[in-house]
Amino acid sequence: MPKVNVLNMQGENVGEVELNADIFDIEINEHAVYTVVKNILANKRQGTQSAKTRAEVRGGGRKPWRQKGTGRARQGSIRSPQWKGGGVVFAPKPRDYSYTTPKKVRRLAMKSVLTSKVKENEMIVVDNISFEAPKTKDMVRVLEAIKADKKALIVTAD
Repeated sequence: MPKVNVLNMQGENVGEVELNADIFDIEINEHAVYTVVKNILANKRQGTQSAKTRAEVRGGGRKPWRQKGTGRARQGSIRSPQWKGGGVVFAPKPRDYSYTTPKKVRRLAMKSVLTSKVKENEMIVVDNISFEAPKTKDMVRVLEAIKADKKALIVTAD
């Protein structure tokens, strides 16, 4: 069973808490974490990129010159990709990049990240946080006292 020190708002050690081994002491699965992060980034993608193909470009309804006898290369339309003002060959079209990661993989990734935080001593447990008035200055003092002033994710029981 992994143990974490419990601190008060002044940053003093007031005890220890035992953490559930099923969550905070498993074998870290880096691939599950990678899969979930990749899924989150894919779901954030906007997917609005667009360009016109030769069918969508305006104009180009007739052959620019006859097929044979001119000495020039055969052409079917002035909106073909090789022409200036022509369409894009494999034009990007708006699409949805989002997909769903299996629930078991998401849970495994979360357990792996929590285990990693405990093993690297990056998890801090505070016994009680209470203020007379909601002031940012007071919260900054508490975060500095518990040495979490750079970057912190605060999770409450609620």
